[in-house]
Amino acid sequence: MDWSALACSVTILIFVFLPFGTADDRLIPGKPLSPGATIVSDGGDFSLGFFSPSRSTPANLHLGIWFNGISEHTVVWVANREFPVTKSTSAAPPTLTLTNTSNLVLSDGDDGRVFWTTDVATAQSSSAVAVLLSTGNLIIRSANGTMLWQSFDNPTDTFLPGMKMLVWSRTRAIERVVSWNGPADPSPGIFSYGCDPVTSLQVFIWDGARPVSRSTPWMGFLAKSEYQFQMTNTSTITIYMSAINNNEEGYKTFRLSDGALRSRYVLTYSGKLQMQVWNTSSSAWAVLGQLPSWDCTQYGYCGPYGYCDQTEMPVSTCKCLDGFEPANTEDWSDGRFSKGCHRKEALRGCEDSFLALPGMKAPDKFVLVTAGTSLDKCAADCSRNCSCVAYAYANLGSTPRCLVWVGELLDTGKLGASPATDTLYLRLAGLDASSGKNRNLEKQKKEIPDGSNDLEFPFVKFEEISLATNNFSEACMIGQGGFGKVYKGTLGGLQIAVKRLSKDSQQGAIEFKNEVLLIAKLQHRNLVRLLGYCGEGDEKLLIYEYLPNNSLDATLFDDSRKHLLDWEKRFNIIKGVAKGLLYLHQDSRMTIIHRDLKAGNVLLDREMNPKIADFGMARIFKDNQENANTQRIVGTFGYMAPEYVMEGVFSTKSDIYSFGVLVLEIVTGY
Repeated sequence: MDWSALACSVTILIFVFLPFGTADDRLIPGKPLSPGATIVSDGGDFSLGFFSPSRSTPANLHLGIWFNGISEHTVVWVANREFPVTKSTSAAPPTLTLTNTSNLVLSDGDDGRVFWTTDVATAQSSSAVAVLLSTGNLIIRSANGTMLWQSFDNPTDTFLPGMKMLVWSRTRAIERVVSWNGPADPSPGIFSYGCDPVTSLQVFIWDGARPVSRSTPWMGFLAKSEYQFQMTNTSTITIYMSAINNNEEGYKTFRLSDGALRSRYVLTYSGKLQMQVWNTSSSAWAVLGQLPSWDCTQYGYCGPYGYCDQTEMPVSTCKCLDGFEPANTEDWSDGRFSKGCHRKEALRGCEDSFLALPGMKAPDKFVLVTAGTSLDKCAADCSRNCSCVAYAYANLGSTPRCLVWVGELLDTGKLGASPATDTLYLRLAGLDASSGKNRNLEKQKKEIPDGSNDLEFPFVKFEEISLATNNFSEACMIGQGGFGKVYKGTLGGLQIAVKRLSKDSQQGAIEFKNEVLLIAKLQHRNLVRLLGYCGEGDEKLLIYEYLPNNSLDATLFDDSRKHLLDWEKRFNIIKGVAKGLLYLHQDSRMTIIHRDLKAGNVLLDREMNPKIADFGMARIFKDNQENANTQRIVGTFGYMAPEYVMEGVFSTKSDIYSFGVLVLEIVTGY
């Protein structure tokens, strides 16, 4: 049989997801895998087999692993990326064989030409097996259970839950993730993602040899973070990220909450590192976030000695470090920052002092000093070196870390208080070291609500709120969101709703500050009224007016309550939400984009009048500003505008899109 015709037939079957042949999860010696047959993981989530990435050249076959049972053929790993099996290279169909030396070998069926093989160095017994695990990891396992090789150690363009994103390792080389060359070409592309080979402390996206985006230098500690996304009214996905450092290796990894939808990190052929989740409703991959997603996540966007301030609302902007000014004022005013900043006053030498800048993303191109160091020694070494312009120190891991800079400070940012950020000590001329003042830190403290008289509602003590909610008893809990729980209580004879943010929610602190500062300046009958707040220690609480009919979705989608919404009430709810939205967009003192308008964030009072709530995700627009970008895609899928989901671009139109979805839900009841 002409195997090119066979390959064409196999391709058609693969693309319509009608695999035939074996459905076992393993390969054993003497039973090779041929085109048309697949190995399916236990549970059925992944398949291993031959596929053709392009319908235009169906004779080109690759061996790969893909998500099984979804309508879009999505490959997560490819063996022979650089050497596809073609009609010109093989006269017979290829096979994947597990040899007696415990290696997987992809070869043709004619003269034994090898297109790809694993690298198990020590021969094992013939009882070794290759197994496709339920995680999507293809492993070779010896008879005694020892793992000899795994595809997770040899990634292509995708990270799956449970994979290790290596930062450093004593035992093996660190592989970069490399993009496909095109949408139908799995050969290695120009974009790569991986660890900085010089310092082993930071991770880059590269375009060839040019850096595209850079992480903060790793602090070397075990860190965990949690990201929660509302996919639908009833479906939530939580992503748990971990950074781990031990004696053998340092790596990042992630896992998903139980029952979560299929997810992956992928470096696209266009150079975007995306977190993708399979949306079963739309039968498509939804992008939860990506890098680089906007200007501030591009490498060196603010130029030398410039930094991107991501702590300011509404839009992160480029600024010059203290003691510096724009190198070209006209360019800077026009939003062209590549030339960066220069010193206002030249350094005089080793007599100059250092200014502490907390919460910073440390610049690139540092010199690493670690052995036996301390903060005092790090500072002293930089002080004695008259060429040293800055230093940073961390002692959160097993080994102290001292970073020093002797050249331009590039790709700096301000991220705010976080375990992943540094205090950057910047050498400046004429600094009064004895004052102990830090202008940036003082400014940051003033931005956080402290109960002062400039706010239009009172600070309430934690003890009073605890008493009002019966010590936050479960009986008083009336709701739960992504950043905490909501309780009903009575304070001063008035019924209240208390939103208590989770103590371990790093995102929650940002949304708390945002909501307090925003809603203090908003007054409208169709916006929920904030009565007070509390910010003692780790506690962050917001006190709202209590609305007895809860959120709109609790009535609209409840068969036992939806009869309360006759057509007149539904129309009034639509009008009320529209009036509140118009106030936010046009009539308030600021142009405000809500970014999470949905039925769950519309509350109903006793007469079923609507009030827009939850301004934690909201952003303020400057005068004449039409749109903005963000690297944090927040909101609820199904309500979010396509340009926001895919590119991070949002504007008043984003809220209008969400409002349109909400209107459809109110009218149809679905």
